[in-house]
Order: sequence, then C-alpha cells, then structure tokens
Amino acid sequence: MRCLWLTLADPEPRHNGQYVYSGGLIDSVAAAGGDVEVLGLGRSEQAQTGGQRAQQVVWWLPPDLPHSRLGSLASTLPHIAYRCRTTGMRCILDKLLRRGGWDGIVFDGISTGWALPRVLDHYAGRGDRPRLIYISHNHEESLRTQIAESQPLFLKRQAVRFDALKVSRLERELVDAVDFVTAITHEDLTLYRARNCDKPMGVLSPGYCGRRLGNRRISDTLPRRAVIVGSFDWIAKRMNLAEFVDVADPLFADAGAALQAVGSADEAFLEQLRHRTVATRFTGTVPDIEPYLDDARIAIVPERNGGGFKLKVLEYVFNRVPVFALTGSFAGVPLRHNDSVMLYPDHAALAHGVLEAIDDVDRLNSLQERAFAACSDRFDWSSRGRQIVSTIAAS
Repeated sequence: MRCLWLTLADPEPRHNGQYVYSGGLIDSVAAAGGDVEVLGLGRSEQAQTGGQRAQQVVWWLPPDLPHSRLGSLASTLPHIAYRCRTTGMRCILDKLLRRGGWDGIVFDGISTGWALPRVLDHYAGRGDRPRLIYISHNHEESLRTQIAESQPLFLKRQAVRFDALKVSRLERELVDAVDFVTAITHEDLTLYRARNCDKPMGVLSPGYCGRRLGNRRISDTLPRRAVIVGSFDWIAKRMNLAEFVDVADPLFADAGAALQAVGSADEAFLEQLRHRTVATRFTGTVPDIEPYLDDARIAIVPERNGGGFKLKVLEYVFNRVPVFALTGSFAGVPLRHNDSVMLYPDHAALAHGVLEAIDDVDRLNSLQERAFAACSDRFDWSSRGRQIVSTIAAS
C-alpha cells in the first residue's frame, strides 16, 4: 500500500502533542506494511528536500520558513494552514501527485488543508483517485471558537474570531471532501457526526511508547511539589498556564508547596510569569521530562481552553504521577473521578484540591496505581497503524 502523508512538519523532535501524534501514526503505518512518503516543512538545517528514506518512510521536508501570521490576514486560509502553503511544499506536492500510484492520501491535521484544492483538482474527472483520509487532531470548529471567546482583549478577540471562522470553513471542506474522517476522541466524533452523520468516521486515539514504571511509591521524602508538563507555544496553552498560575501561586506559597511548569515557551512569556510568582518555577525547554516527574507528588492539567486528548496525561499515568485536573480538560482516557483521577470545576478548586491532597501519600499512591491499571492495555501504537492501513484498503 502506497500512502502520501501530508503533515505540518517533520515531527522530530517530538516535543509537543501534535508531533508525538503525527510521528507515532507515521511510524505505526510503516510498521503495518504501508509504503509512506511524508510531505511537511523541515524543522532544522538537516531537512531533506530530495526524498530521504529512513525506516521504510520517505521524507520530503523543504526547509522553507513558515509563512507569517500577518500574511494570513489577506488569505482565505486560516493561519494554521496558510503558514504551510510555501513554494517548496506546493512544488513537491505537485510532483508527487504527478508521479501518482497512491492508494491513499492522508491529510494529517487541519494545517494540511491548504493542499486540498490541489489534490481535488489533480484528480478531477479521473477514476484513479486514491482514498482520502482526514486525521483530525481536534474538532477545530468548536475548539477555535472557544479559544476566541476566551480572549480578554477586544481587538485580539475579533482577530481570533476571524481566524476561527476560516478554520471552521476549512475543516468543513476537508470533512466533506474526504472518504474517511478520524477523530482523536469519542467526544470529537460526536461533534463531527452531528453535522456529517453519514460520513464514514472512526476514533483514532494516540498510542504511548514512553517509559512505563512497573512500580513507584510516593513518600514523604519527595518534595511537596506539583508539576505541569507541556508545550506552551500555542496561545491556548499559554492562557491556560497563566490563568492557573495567577490563582495557584499565592496559595502554594502560603502552604509552603512548590509548583513547577516544565516545557517549551517563548522566553519573554516565561519572564513575565517569573516576575509575578513566588512558589512557581518555569524550566523552559528541557531535554528530558522524566526527572521532573520523578520529583513530583502530583501532576496538574489546568486547561480551561482546548480540551480533547492530552498526551501528557498518558505520560503522567505511565510514570505513575497522580493526575489532578479541571473537569473537561481532557478526554479519551479511561480515568474516573475520585478513583483514578481528581477533577475540579475551576482553577481555585483545583489548586485547593492539590494542596489538600499533597501530604496524603496513601491517597496519592492509590490514585496513581488505579490510573496505571486503567490505561495499561489501551494505548498501543501498532493497532493505530493497522487501523489506518485497513481504512485505506477498504476502497
């Protein structure tokens, strides 16, 4: 099976959920017997434009710089897709389409929507169109609307609303045009079915291939510390982090507890937070998150904006760090409140809940053990690859 895989960029290094998901799916499709050629932006000076083969995958990675956000204002495309519509990406896509022989073309995320008209035009009136698959990373229409409405500044809110409208239109065009749609959670699938009830669809949740601790005991010798792990480059992630820290930091300081945010972010944003916090430390990019998980009693998911599947929840669970989260901040993971996870209605309640539990090590150990057991056999990457191969073969 020959598959043309369109994606945002080279997933290496896989430092955020989008790259982990894309990279894991590409690997698993190749392992399931697919002959995969990937087109995405290069992310380093080593990016290859000529089609480098590595582990049964051919990579087409033009080293073009992404288009600017300002330029997308004059485009019908939202910024998330406009940034990828570079000269190099268009030229290579056209060459790969002319070469032909594809059994399937995968649109990996809304960022690849720029390529839809070129693909449809190339196969218009022909009987050899490959099977088209849209792999969604979120139900973008609802997510982008939520993010826009949460913007506190009027002008910024209007700009984000305008871009959200373009995201909504592009997502609908993709869903209408392709042969099969995957959703990352059952909740997202329900949203897609509400509009396209007859479209063939299915859930394609991520797998997990990181460290799995066979055993871990949280004890009083650990620092009285909670950790938030993530990539804070996206506006929604920055908003979530800043809003929670503003509420939680004084409470942690009064309780003599520590809060640690681990992950990449613009240094200017982190400096703003450092100047207004006492109990919170911000690491920026780190080579390995495992030492920070090992030194934490609790892991926090404070996302008020941008729910859906959270790959970091799997990192918490399989590294045996108990999860405390906002209700509705993640989906797709079989965790139950007050059994394998603790859920709270708002940031203040979440911060108080963490501080009330941080010294109850027996309770924390029960939470992490039940979470590990609930997820232990549910997130295998290889089955995801077989699912995509079967979907393409079902033409």
